[in-house]
Amino acid sequence: MPATRFHRDAPARRAAPPARAAHRKVATIVVGGGQAGLAISRCLTDRGHDHVVLERGRIGERWRSERWDSLRLLTPNWMSRLPGYAYRGPDPDGFMSKADVVDLLARYARSFAAPVEEGTAVRTASPTAEGWRVETDRGTWSAHNLVVATGACDTPWVPDAAAGLDRSIRQVTTTGYRSPAALPPGGVLVVGASATGAQLADELRRAGREVVLAAGNHNRLVRTYRGRDVMWWLDRTGVLDRRVEDLRDPSSGRGEPSLQLVGRPGGSVDLGALRAAGIGVAGRLVAADGRTVRFDRQLRRRVAAADLRLRRLLERFDRWADAHGLSGELPPAEPVAPVVLPDDGPAELDLDAAGIRTVLWAVGFRRSYPWLPAAALDGCGEIRHRRGHGELPGLYALGLQFMTRRRSSFLDGVGRDAEEIAVTICGRATDPSSLAA
Repeated sequence: MPATRFHRDAPARRAAPPARAAHRKVATIVVGGGQAGLAISRCLTDRGHDHVVLERGRIGERWRSERWDSLRLLTPNWMSRLPGYAYRGPDPDGFMSKADVVDLLARYARSFAAPVEEGTAVRTASPTAEGWRVETDRGTWSAHNLVVATGACDTPWVPDAAAGLDRSIRQVTTTGYRSPAALPPGGVLVVGASATGAQLADELRRAGREVVLAAGNHNRLVRTYRGRDVMWWLDRTGVLDRRVEDLRDPSSGRGEPSLQLVGRPGGSVDLGALRAAGIGVAGRLVAADGRTVRFDRQLRRRVAAADLRLRRLLERFDRWADAHGLSGELPPAEPVAPVVLPDDGPAELDLDAAGIRTVLWAVGFRRSYPWLPAAALDGCGEIRHRRGHGELPGLYALGLQFMTRRRSSFLDGVGRDAEEIAVTICGRATDPSSLAA
């Protein structure tokens, strides 16, 4: 289907709420009404495939209620691409706010009358002889196929060390953080130096807070290079299309830290820029005892490794530009100075002495599927799958980090995975009338 703009008056195909005891049959059930769930819904709709999207809240609920106020996408607007849609607005190089993303998803759903059942929480999903039986708080569904499209950013991960903090220290995760003004007075220890941690440390410092950032492994990146946004380079050079099969250890890709970027032109949130702004930088937090926290002494090693990866990436960009005859059209390569830290940071920090009253955990997410059978999950609670195809018959996943490619969890990346899974689903026998009640 060609990429289109949205029409705000497109009708929504949303059925009236069913009775609690209702038992309905469809060919495919999609769980999750965010970008992943809507992407595969569009692919199935284009093929005339009978399906329903079950969403516990509203369309794009996590964007609405689990993200901070100032959040903007790390990808430029031109990179906001979903099946049947590409950005055609007036600001292709801008960065969408979370409200913009919510609006995009709502309009996208209306544009093809997505069969979304909002306010429908899944309680259990059980395999049957014919497919899947899904119990919700508003009735029961049966289907041949079940697509788990709840995404990669599910439950914030909080390290075990958090249990050692004194109860007087306020602890907040990224899904609970909204703005500096919503935190108690005083300094903040931000744990985690990937995209979210670096951005929030920067925001808190700009608001006048004293901030210490505990940095583990991270991927340093520049916002622009040779006159182009770094996402232009990553997109054009194929870095984002690297396949999971190309990795020596696929689990390493799925646990890779997010990019140290911020969604604003020229914005830099690498450790050097943050330190220059007055943010204290420490190593990875390894323990907490009351009002004292301890860090490892590997900070400079990690910083050097991040600089090396960045340097190699920029060299790859240069080689690609040369190979495609673009070097003459682009500005010359500008030097990117390494991040230089005087030492490995403190071994420990007295939170009282530092004036820190809040610890903000920004160390990533884990997935949580208490409603799926244990046989569908591995020992870490993740869905067992190969390129989104689960080990249990008729089970699929979508929107997970590095699921098939590096961009699989991006707004820009779920579409290709959704197309592939939709082809598989539509190739199966999926007549709803064959389902047992």
